[in-house]
Amino acid sequence: MAKAAANTESPKARAQVPHTLGFGVPATSDPHHFKVIIPRSSTGKVQISEYLGLQVVNSNHAIIDRVVLDRPRWTAIRAEVQRAFNARLSAHGLKPSAWKVGENPVDRLLGKELCVLAWAVERMDMEKIPVAVRNWLALRPEERWWLFGMTVMSTGGVMDAGKGWRAALQHALGDVVQSDLLAPRSRRGIRDRDDGRPLLDLFGDETP
Repeated sequence: MAKAAANTESPKARAQVPHTLGFGVPATSDPHHFKVIIPRSSTGKVQISEYLGLQVVNSNHAIIDRVVLDRPRWTAIRAEVQRAFNARLSAHGLKPSAWKVGENPVDRLLGKELCVLAWAVERMDMEKIPVAVRNWLALRPEERWWLFGMTVMSTGGVMDAGKGWRAALQHALGDVVQSDLLAPRSRRGIRDRDDGRPLLDLFGDETP
């Protein structure tokens, strides 16, 4: 009897789970989100673009190409990024995803965080990329959003590699000396908050 009741409730429970595309993008009409475009060729470059959706004022600027990564650099970060994003999605009861050839939709906040890492590694020595990934993982989501906001103001385009904040990110995340500064707060004597988990688009507006 209990088993039958559980089976009866499961369709309702499933119906309450928000429908998303890719990594947490709401399945609504033209939402603000990012796309990671992975070519079929194993040597093709990976492009990350921001789609402003219905909030755009001028349709000529509805899509902003943020960064293009050489395939080895993308390969060096993709697994850890996927794991981190899926952990966040699961925490909110959203379905996980996996990178695939073609277009990969990414929630607007997760997309901002991905850009921060991609900008940091786009010209980084390959041997430093694992350090950059570790330091990026140590940052809180809101810290990544702040870095995105500062970078995008002047050097957020696909042609801005190596300039301003883009260059600063490369050094801040890739230098071994910086790793202690970016370590998790538990190792710096600062207690992490148990509440206030950053929310995705589906759960309210976040800034920046």
